[in-house]
Amino acid sequence: MKAFSFGRIFKRKREEKRLFEIGKPMIYSTKGRGRRFDSILETIGDTPVVRLKRIAPKGVEIYAKFEAFNPAGSVKDRLALNIIEAAEREGRLQPGQTVVEATSGNTGIGLAMVCAAKGYPLVITMHDGFSVERRQLMRMLGAKVVLTRKEDKAVGMVDKARELAEANGWFLAHQFETKDNADIHESTTAQEILGDFDGERLDHVVLGYGTGGTATGLGRVLKDARPDLKITLSEPENAALVSSGTTQARNAEGEPAESHPSFAPHPVQGWTPDFIPLVLQEALDKGYFDGLQPVTGPESIAMSRRLAAEEGILAGISGGASVAAALKVAEQAPEGSVILTILPDTGERYLSTPLFEGINAEMDDEEMTLSQSTPGYRY
Repeated sequence: MKAFSFGRIFKRKREEKRLFEIGKPMIYSTKGRGRRFDSILETIGDTPVVRLKRIAPKGVEIYAKFEAFNPAGSVKDRLALNIIEAAEREGRLQPGQTVVEATSGNTGIGLAMVCAAKGYPLVITMHDGFSVERRQLMRMLGAKVVLTRKEDKAVGMVDKARELAEANGWFLAHQFETKDNADIHESTTAQEILGDFDGERLDHVVLGYGTGGTATGLGRVLKDARPDLKITLSEPENAALVSSGTTQARNAEGEPAESHPSFAPHPVQGWTPDFIPLVLQEALDKGYFDGLQPVTGPESIAMSRRLAAEEGILAGISGGASVAAALKVAEQAPEGSVILTILPDTGERYLSTPLFEGINAEMDDEEMTLSQSTPGYRY
């Protein structure tokens, strides 16, 4: 691996300055990463932080950490890698042993990538209310997908995964309970944020939760490294589990004993299951959050569409929810404030959801008129 060199960066900057001074136009260029990767798994992490220039209100800067740049397209690639590698290190996962997990999709896709690269069979349990693209992606990566009924909620698919693990001697990933989840965000995501804002202002971090791993991992690091930083947790307005103040019932392993009474179905796939995950409970107990900001499903979908149309960012519904929450925080923030939010995944796995409702595959009237407006190659 070639060593990182500030000298190469300074040389490039001097050349750019020289070209600018002599008036020569500069085309966007890249130089490569300076290394070759031994495995797709080595490309996980180091996702970019992107400024939202057109959506952010005047006087406030909003940045988004875009986790779709991970190789399987979501933030869950991080925890998938660490769950498997921690289990390997500790002898909890044996060569060739089947891995099983319950997921709304993104963790399953991440696990399917990791298991494919490492040679582990994978079985996923998922209720049939999540987008079909997720099932197809997991199956494309070699996983088996066992569906449960939507009316049984996330608790049902979690229970099914546990049943299958116990009946077959499989390794249960336990993404909602394992410390390996938040640990990877403590050692990667949080460190990346500190590096990207080194010496720069950062006043607020706004994010939602699925398992709670990102929120807890960031809280561990950022509240210590930047004591004045405010962290705001968001959840769907009609499924405000944390905001309700009602304690989650759990079994001895920390798994949900039942659905949380404040849960209601919502369209933000990957956010807020019908229980408060044990991984998130650490952040709640230790006071990592400074506030709660609910958002509605329609707001989330509308903001995802705005991200695509106004910023050129194709994010999922959870990304829209994150930005919608960040804008609400921005409304109350002093001028000059800098806000960071997280875009958990890509919009491409939402084609069958309300996010793409009204986005047609066939030409509309305006497009047909354009087709007919010149003589050649009419449709």
